[in-house]
Amino acid sequence: MYYKFNKETLDLEKVKTSKYIIQSLGFIIGVSLILGFKSLTKEPINLTQESKLIIIREYNEFSEKKLIDKISQLNFKFPHIVLAQSKLESGNFKSIIFLENNNMFGMKRARLRVNLAKGTNRGHAYYENWQESLYDYSLFYSTYLSDVKTESEYFEYLKQNYAEDPTYIQRLKQIINKQNLKLLF
Repeated sequence: MYYKFNKETLDLEKVKTSKYIIQSLGFIIGVSLILGFKSLTKEPINLTQESKLIIIREYNEFSEKKLIDKISQLNFKFPHIVLAQSKLESGNFKSIIFLENNNMFGMKRARLRVNLAKGTNRGHAYYENWQESLYDYSLFYSTYLSDVKTESEYFEYLKQNYAEDPTYIQRLKQIINKQNLKLLF
């Protein structure tokens, strides 16, 4: 219950709750509209061409933290395996295929699925930037691995269809365990 002070009678009078609520809501909506219109009328930020290029370069610049964040955003079932694959396939992000092609998964250019590769270099797909390599891997994943329910199934698929190295799965598991990759996700 709400009361209002009456100056003439010098007494408190009951105020109907619905009237008070409607007045309060009206005030809140009015203020919100004013603030909303003010934010719409702000001048857009004008960046120089040089500033735009710097922002793009920083966005495209690789770091393991950025990779982990992107892997998390893409919502892989087993993100630690994806990260281990990127580390193994790219020689911990130092291989020629990674540095020249922005290819962190050793992917060949796909012929039977949608892909983001710009072409082939050194027998491997090349990408505009490292994010495109990750997005292409996510397309591979969604095409061939989306029904995988366990780590064992994932490793079995990689063993049968992805890796040429017979010790590939063992090496992935070593990376996952030594670097505690499961704890990152």
